[in-house]
Amino acid sequence: MRLLVLSRNGSLYSTSRIVRAARARGHEVDLVDPLDLQVLVGRDDAKVVVAGTPIPDYEAAIPRIGTSVTRYGMVVLRHLEQHGVVTLNGAASLLAARDKIGALATLATADVPVPTSICLRSPMGLEAAIEAVGGPPLVIKLQAGTQGLGTILAESRNAVVSTVETLLAMGQEVVLQTFVREARGRDQRHFVVGRKVVASMERRAPRGEFRANLHRGGRGRAIEPDAATRKIALRAARRLGLSVAGVDILPTSNGPLVLEVNSSPGLEGIEQVTEVDIATAILRYAERRVRT
Repeated sequence: MRLLVLSRNGSLYSTSRIVRAARARGHEVDLVDPLDLQVLVGRDDAKVVVAGTPIPDYEAAIPRIGTSVTRYGMVVLRHLEQHGVVTLNGAASLLAARDKIGALATLATADVPVPTSICLRSPMGLEAAIEAVGGPPLVIKLQAGTQGLGTILAESRNAVVSTVETLLAMGQEVVLQTFVREARGRDQRHFVVGRKVVASMERRAPRGEFRANLHRGGRGRAIEPDAATRKIALRAARRLGLSVAGVDILPTSNGPLVLEVNSSPGLEGIEQVTEVDIATAILRYAERRVRT
C-alpha cells in the first residue's frame, strides 16, 4: 500500500508511531506537511502538487491535521477523496468534529447523551445563557480549544461574566457547558478505530485541577468499558463520520455523557497507559478499507 501521512511535525509521537508501524508492515509511506501541498486547477483537471510536481497515486491517507490548519487541510483532503484516495478521516468529518457546539448538536439529535451547552458570539443574552446551563459553577470553552487549553471552570456568576466578555471582545466563539460536579476531575478517553473501541483509559486530574487531560498533568489508568459506554462511543464516532476518533466521556449517575469527539486523537498517553498498539490497529483498518 502506498500511504500518505499528513502532519506538520513528523517528530510528534503520534505521527512517528504511525509512520513506523506502516513501514514495519511493508508499506511505502510519505510524510508530508499539508501546507506544502497545493491544489492546481486547470481547464480539464485538478491535481495536488508539491513544488509543481504532482504527488504520487496514493491508496490511502492518514490525516494528522491540527486545528490551526483545519481549513487548508480540508481543501487537500477533499481533493484526495475526489480522486479515490481512502482517507481516515474525511474532510467533512474532520470539519464537523472541530465545531464543538455543532458536533454536540449532531450527537444530541442522534440520541447520544451530551452535557447541556450553549454557544455565544455576543454578550447579548449572556444572563439567560448562564441560566440555560444551570448557572455557576460552569465550564467555559473556546470553540478552537484542544488538549484542555481554552477550557475554564468559572465558580461564580461574576467570574463567568468577566471571562466570557473578555473572550468575546477578543473575537472568540465561546461555549458554556454544565459542570458535572460528581465527576470529581475524572473522565474517560475511548479510542475508536473503525467499528471497534480498541483502547480505553480513565483520566484523573491532579489536585486543584478539574481538567483530566494528560497534557495538563492528569494521570491515566487502563479500563474496560461496559457495553453501554462502548456503544455510545462507537455511535458518537459513527454519527460524525469518523473512522479514527478519541471519544471523551464523563461517567455520571444518570449514565455516560459525551464531552467531545477528537478527530485527531493523540496516541502517546493512551498507548503507554493501556499498552495497546493503536498505531498498528489504525494501519490494519486502513488496509481493510483499501482492499474493499
